This record gives sequence, structure tokens and C-alpha cells, in this order.
Amino acid sequence: MIEDTGERVIPEFMKSSNKLLLEHMARYQFALPYVKGRVLDLSCGSGYGTHMMAKENKSVVDEVVGIDIDTEIITYAKGTYYHPLSTFKVMNAVDPDFPAELGTFDVITSFETYEHIEDEEQLLANYHALLKPGGTLIVSTPFGEGRGQSCGSPFHVHQITPQEFRDLFTNYSETNFFYQKGVLIEPPRDKVNYPLGIAVCIK
Repeated sequence: MIEDTGERVIPEFMKSSNKLLLEHMARYQFALPYVKGRVLDLSCGSGYGTHMMAKENKSVVDEVVGIDIDTEIITYAKGTYYHPLSTFKVMNAVDPDFPAELGTFDVITSFETYEHIEDEEQLLANYHALLKPGGTLIVSTPFGEGRGQSCGSPFHVHQITPQEFRDLFTNYSETNFFYQKGVLIEPPRDKVNYPLGIAVCIK
């Protein structure tokens, strides 16, 4: 039985109106226009997003690799979300050997990963090393009081501020920022308090 951490998104176990599910699905839907070639879904969880990208973009995708550190959830993903263009692997996102083992990708999605990772520098280094020149990285994270500050979630190391989020991606040739409130993802508007940010980075 898969443990419910309160953050786990498993569509088969959730109502279609579940807010958490809808918000997570919206992020993958947002990513679809960028998805092509060899794709990495870093911290794929139960695998529904990996499957969505492989199925919806099968005409332009060569391979979608979903990775997660949780052996149990990867076993679930393999049993629930088979697609001929996707594979699932148990791997650690901050393993320094991770890029050498997997190679490089045209597109990387990494949703709701950063806030869980203590070794953020290695995570960011792996993002960059895993991405082909000209490739696209799409990262999301919830906002909070800032690095090193209490964030109220027992599952998060920290929740950074919007400015701290923007400062993470200065080594890319182009970066565009979007913000999410509910299922709506958009460029920033004045006087709107967004709980989550999405960076779309071109190497």
C-alpha cells in the first residue's frame, strides 16, 4: 500500500474535483507545448504526468523517462502508466553521477521538487548538466518566507521567495517566468499574490 504523505498525487485515488490534483495536472498541461524529443520527468511521483507527456505528444517525443527516489511509487508507476515511449527508474535527483548515467535531454520537467531538496546546488547543477544545449527546463516550486525560514510544511526544506526563485536560473540563455494560482498559469500581473512559480529556461 502506498503511503499517503498528504502531498502525493495519485489520480486513481482522488476525486476529479480535488484541487491538488487539478493544480498538478495544470502544470503538465502547461508543459505540453514544450515537450519533444528526449524528455525527463524529474521527480515523477506516481507517473501520471510522464504518461500524459508520452501519450499526448507521441508524434514529437522520442522517449519520456520518469525518475523518482521512492521505489514504491516507481513500482506503482510501472504498473499503472505503461506507454511504449515511457520508462520509469528509481534514481536520486542529487546524485552527482546522475547525469552521466542518464545522458542528456531535450526537455526536463521538474515540478514540486526543489522545495524538498536540501542539497539545492547539486540539484541545480544536475538540471543544467542533464539538459542539451538549446534544451528546455521547466521547474515549479511554491513560494514562502524564503530560504532558511520556516515554511509550515513538514515535507519541505524551505519555500523560497519569488525573487529567490528568479535568481536560481541566471546561467541559462533565456528564462521566462510564469505564476500559478489555482489552475490558472499566467505571466505575472500587478497586485496578484501567486502561491507558486514556474520557470521555463533555455540552455
